[in-house]
Amino acid sequence: MRRFAALMMAAALLGGCTQSQPDKPVFGNGEAPEQDARALAKAKAAAGIEACPPTTASSVSVDGLPALALECLGGGRSVQLAGLLGKPHVLNLWASWCKPCREELPLLAQVDKAFGDRLQVIGIDFADDAPDKAIDLAARSGVTYPLLADPKSSVKTSLRVVGLPQTVFVDEQGIIVATERRAYDSYEDLTDAIDEHLGVKP
Repeated sequence: MRRFAALMMAAALLGGCTQSQPDKPVFGNGEAPEQDARALAKAKAAAGIEACPPTTASSVSVDGLPALALECLGGGRSVQLAGLLGKPHVLNLWASWCKPCREELPLLAQVDKAFGDRLQVIGIDFADDAPDKAIDLAARSGVTYPLLADPKSSVKTSLRVVGLPQTVFVDEQGIIVATERRAYDSYEDLTDAIDEHLGVKP
């Protein structure tokens, strides 16, 4: 009996040592250690990535963007997707682990600079738990347009994400007019798609 009690006590002690550790912080949709948040903000500033645009909460329409808020990658104000109004938007879903995205990002950076204020490009870092690598990739790709973080794949259902990269074309009223699930392999290919779906030329 004493032996059984001793075994039970040992098991209880061992059980206390193997309690599950809390999940690691997810930047964008969770609490980040202060030093990590500062490092991300510094890297974002060094890359020249723009602040996320101001938006207000908006009700979602049948064909519009979802009424979801995403955090700004690297820190800053959160963005209400359904509040992206007033000009055509190109939303590009990408991730640091996505090889085709690496080849496409410089083209989106080129488009952002060429179209100026007539078009807003916004990147959504999707299903990515490495925000530092995402910001580094954006910097190496020449990306300076605003970037949002969606590490928990919040938009997967509403934007019907089946793979990366994916580009969503949104008109001035916030209506989704087209979605293309492919990587663009040239600047002309991408600008032709923007002209076709949004009627905007560089």
